[in-house]
Amino acid sequence: MTNIYNNILKSKAENKKLLAILLDPDKIDLENTTVLISKIKQSPATHIFVGGSMVLNDITDELIHRLKEKLVIPIVLFPGNPSQISELADAILFLSLISGRNPDYLIDFQVQATPILKKINLEIISTAYILIESGSETAVERISKTKPLSRNHPDLILATAQAGELLGHKLIYLEAGSGAKQAVPLEIIQLISQNIEIPIIVGGGIVNLQEIQKAFDFGADLVVIGTAFEKDLNFFNVNS
Repeated sequence: MTNIYNNILKSKAENKKLLAILLDPDKIDLENTTVLISKIKQSPATHIFVGGSMVLNDITDELIHRLKEKLVIPIVLFPGNPSQISELADAILFLSLISGRNPDYLIDFQVQATPILKKINLEIISTAYILIESGSETAVERISKTKPLSRNHPDLILATAQAGELLGHKLIYLEAGSGAKQAVPLEIIQLISQNIEIPIIVGGGIVNLQEIQKAFDFGADLVVIGTAFEKDLNFFNVNS
């Protein structure tokens, strides 16, 4: 697999928009992976993200193995904690939840993960993870025990993203949360995109193709679809 981050940078430079389908192992039925993979192939997805806030079952390795047998797009770990690391993936978003002040998610889990990551061959992509208020308590908020940044304070969100960039993170991930009632406001996406240089990922609360396009139009470089695809494998309506 080629350097995934460099490809993201190249896509940003060429204004080519990217799309990731997020698969939570806790919500996957391994008996249904043939259908799942078929639907992914029919979609415009450029990446697969694998992970979740908890991941209580033990199918991550098997899920990635089955995906890699049939798909050629990069598989990137999106872990909630170090137990979700799999050496079968191509890369990992090495997340720091910089919108919160829980040291577990700022640095402690990263310290725990480092000895594992040093022993395996995963591309490591340092990612500043910013949780933004979405109208309801999401799994990320509940598990991380952190409060999202208020959508009514764009200056604070901008300063947080800029701090992530100055700290050396390679990506900014603006997250409304899984199953969020409201997506990241378009004005905030635009504000961040106009004031930082590194690529922006946007996820959470996006429920249709029009909202994906709007996120792209306002500056997102990569959009993540999770819950909407989980609920309807025909979400992309390729054949309609």
